[in-house]
Amino acid sequence: MMDWTDRHCRVFHRHLTRRALLYTEMLTTGAIIHGDRERLLGFDAVEHPVALQLGGSDPGELAKAARIGEQFGYDEINLNVGCPSDRVKDGRFGACLMAEPDLVARCVDAMKGAVSVPVTVKCRIGIDDQDPEVALDTLARAVVAAGSDALIVHARKAWLNGLSPKENRDIPPLDYDRVYRLKRAMPDVPVIINGGVLGIEEAKAHLAHVDGVMLGRAAYQEPWRLLAVDSDIFGEVAPRATMQDAFEAMMPYIETQLARGTRLHAITRHFVGAFHAVPGARAFRRHLAEQGVRPGAGVDVLRDAIARVGARAPAEAAA
Repeated sequence: MMDWTDRHCRVFHRHLTRRALLYTEMLTTGAIIHGDRERLLGFDAVEHPVALQLGGSDPGELAKAARIGEQFGYDEINLNVGCPSDRVKDGRFGACLMAEPDLVARCVDAMKGAVSVPVTVKCRIGIDDQDPEVALDTLARAVVAAGSDALIVHARKAWLNGLSPKENRDIPPLDYDRVYRLKRAMPDVPVIINGGVLGIEEAKAHLAHVDGVMLGRAAYQEPWRLLAVDSDIFGEVAPRATMQDAFEAMMPYIETQLARGTRLHAITRHFVGAFHAVPGARAFRRHLAEQGVRPGAGVDVLRDAIARVGARAPAEAAA
């Protein structure tokens, strides 16, 4: 999710779940090849397993960017063929590539030839006037034949003409059954469903039909949900019992980042939904918003904000 799942967000989420695979925000091939790679691609070792999500449409450039990503230590390289933003469409990558399955297949083939880690594709069920039955099958079969190790399918069309990126996340109706049918048609291919999944119970229901579930906005806006992933999905003990415990574990990382010149707000902006529906959540958010942006703000601001929350609430208390 562009501008959302940066390295600070991912470290935070990793303190909530050991097992979930984390994804970077989508990065363009041009930025990776020609930009500040350490700033764009550098990440903390605690984030593993973590996947690099790429945007691009030139097979050679995608192969080069994928190779760079593997050298940085990413566990998976993902090609985004689902993002509907205007800047993505203008650059000929993202969801508009649903109309060019052969090109996407060539991109996957080039990436597979460049790296030894898994290469995956994230897509929509179709775009604009495409028939999802034909469009999704055509793209899926093309990229799997090219070597894609898994498909992540956002179960909505993207309307590139007529809807804004925000509207494309909500207005096109969800069609989970279409993704289920894809899985039945391709039983040997890992299929992960995405789009409108609000929590762990919904994820568990989807897992009766597909191999995995990707949470986007629900995980970001209400990160407390991730506290239940390891126990409810993987049958393992959660790494932290409460959000307060997770924040305490985050403190050394935050202090290290502040010492390197990172502003506190760059990290705490990812925390605003941490205590959703818990007494004191509004005071927590307000304190971070007002004090976290001050020059020189330190971990004391976060500790003071946490002290405004009324309960040491596990995930269940926030549901």
